[in-house]
Amino acid sequence: MTDREKAEKLKKIKCFVLDMDGTIYLGDRLFDFTPEFLKTVEQCQKTYCFFTNNSSKNEQAYLQKLARMGIHIPRERMLISNGVIIDWLLKNRPGESAYLVGTPLLEEAFRQGGIPLGGEEADYVVLGFDTTLAYQKLVIACNMVRAGKTIYGVNPDFNCPVENGFIPDCGSMAALIKASTGVQCEFFGKPSRETLRYLIKHTGCREEELAVVGDRLYTDIAVADKTAVTSILVLSGETKLQDLAGSSLSPDMVCQSLEELTRLLKMQRDAL
Repeated sequence: MTDREKAEKLKKIKCFVLDMDGTIYLGDRLFDFTPEFLKTVEQCQKTYCFFTNNSSKNEQAYLQKLARMGIHIPRERMLISNGVIIDWLLKNRPGESAYLVGTPLLEEAFRQGGIPLGGEEADYVVLGFDTTLAYQKLVIACNMVRAGKTIYGVNPDFNCPVENGFIPDCGSMAALIKASTGVQCEFFGKPSRETLRYLIKHTGCREEELAVVGDRLYTDIAVADKTAVTSILVLSGETKLQDLAGSSLSPDMVCQSLEELTRLLKMQRDAL
């Protein structure tokens, strides 16, 4: 695809749904090109929001992190996989309690969302990206699963990119539980269709007006697969160009980073 073809494809986009880790920053380091991209989006009379699968934090923690990096947005533009599963549980398992394997911030998000938290007597298990993981939590979760309780995973990511590489994420923890119990989590967050419904609800856009931008094939690109959503893979995080050859997923567009996407947006704007 030529630059002109890429720029033409961006004309219909009203809202960019931006991944965070590996897309706008790495660890605590904001990519130099991120502020210019955000400014260009607004200059093109489009908008953006953030959506992260990283369930170790809540909205307030992410808003504070972005503010430290000089990015100030209203709360409604900070979306997390936590919100997807909480919405689904409120609708599909009302009044029931969760045994949550997660950080204190994820626990706070569940309580604020109206999900009761319990111990081994809870109705189901929820597994998040638990950076405070203790062995006893896994023992309890596995015992509950063996007893027939359903287990849900907040996000399917195997690794979380950090400045010096990667650390195990929720998907890796779920693999451990599956190895012990034989039971696989039902996952939320990207790429679940529940996430797509959540994005449409919170952005007010139709599928064809959304572009999901991220660095992972199996989450960021997969959430748009077989839909009218435009998927844009950036190579600034986990996925490298050679990974595309062996993947069944094909992004609508590949950019080195948001820096290239900024250039394409400016090209589209200047052609008007």
